Amino acid sequence: MSRLAEEFLIAAAQKSADLTHRATIKRNVDSYDTAVAKGKLRFADWEAARTYAARVKGEAVSNLAPLLEEFERKIVARGGHVYWAETADDARQYICDVARKNNVKTVVKSKSMVTEEIHLLPALEKLGIKVWETDLGELIVQLRNEPPYHIVTPAMHLTREQIRDLFQQKLPDDMNGESHQELVAAARRFLRRAFFAAEMGISGANFLVADAGMVAISTNEGNGRLTTSLPRVHVVVTGIEKVIPRLEDLGVLWPVLATSGTGQPITTYSTLIGGPRAEGEVDGPEEFHVVLLDNGRTEVLADEEQQELLRCIRCGACLNKCPVYRSVGGHAFNTTYPGPIGSALTPIVNGMKDWGHLSYACSLCTACDSVCPVKIKLSGHLLENRRKYVSEGDAKTSEKVGFSVFRWATAGPRRFALLGWFGRKITRAALAIGMSPHALGPLASWTKYRAMPDVPKDSFRALWEKNDGNF
Repeated sequence: MSRLAEEFLIAAAQKSADLTHRATIKRNVDSYDTAVAKGKLRFADWEAARTYAARVKGEAVSNLAPLLEEFERKIVARGGHVYWAETADDARQYICDVARKNNVKTVVKSKSMVTEEIHLLPALEKLGIKVWETDLGELIVQLRNEPPYHIVTPAMHLTREQIRDLFQQKLPDDMNGESHQELVAAARRFLRRAFFAAEMGISGANFLVADAGMVAISTNEGNGRLTTSLPRVHVVVTGIEKVIPRLEDLGVLWPVLATSGTGQPITTYSTLIGGPRAEGEVDGPEEFHVVLLDNGRTEVLADEEQQELLRCIRCGACLNKCPVYRSVGGHAFNTTYPGPIGSALTPIVNGMKDWGHLSYACSLCTACDSVCPVKIKLSGHLLENRRKYVSEGDAKTSEKVGFSVFRWATAGPRRFALLGWFGRKITRAALAIGMSPHALGPLASWTKYRAMPDVPKDSFRALWEKNDGNF
């Protein structure tokens, strides 16, 4: 077992046993479930909208290169700069160079999981540049010096009281009460100063519109517009899979994204940006850069079985529905993208040997499949990852032996009956001599937290025949 797999199991066990944590997550996720169910009713045909969104994203994935080149031509024609970053190192280096050339001392950043993926903040801070997160949830986890807990709601795991205590410690001059509204107002007062001091704004992108040459950004707090329009330099950092063919596609993708993520009909602020400030315009940046990040995405694209993972629009719906995520939380995964989508993508991009264990953090209930707005069959990809994990020789010897025996036994009814008879005999004999259920091999993990059921004397098949099918 790899070190990362061991760390995951330890963190998952701790969080699963933390009833306060589980209650907080349940309360917050339940509120999203209610809002999303209500939000879907606003659509005349929710399934038709999912089908349309899946088709658009599928078309984009199949035509990634020409659509990105079309997007690039239009951004450059308006005076913007487009940089193709093959790796996270490339992206960090380019952005740091832009900051150095512009003598940047302070950066404001709107929510972007890609900047988490490339570890951008530590790189900028090494240059002596102060970076402030401007999304409220991101600011909270930044002040706690921890990564986002959730793709859409980074501070989902915290209570109002925890945030109040944090702000009293970190933002005492801006505190003027402890209600929800007063805590938001404290963050706003603090961030206003940061917005007006910053020389550079960094944002992500929800979509890159090829035919319009526009970056589409969705936010709920207005921080995105201030980040992209107040500083004199604006840098967009985004994965190459965010491109879509047409502006008209946003008519479905924007509401589908908002409804799946938070239950809203559409996010409060929906912004399109196509370049730097043009002559005669009164606002907008003097410099505009778009960093198109690959960082393993073309490897996913090259895999015909799993390239549909690039359809993901990062709504977070699969996390909210996943029973594993709801139990162990976001930080246990130790990845930029937790939950089902992260467990499917991370082993492909970062290596099956170190990250393949995440594909087993799934009960295969398929709840994630049912809520994905672009119809990604996440459970199928997790199974495919498990197949790769085993075929590449990374599975434990005990698992290989166990499943070999299981395959042999289930290949014939007599073998299966023999294995069942032998298993019942051994288990009953072990319990009869006082052996703890916790020591019974494969049953140990199960019985550690649950009572050992009585071992039946007869198999189900024998009982069926004995009672002639009547129970």
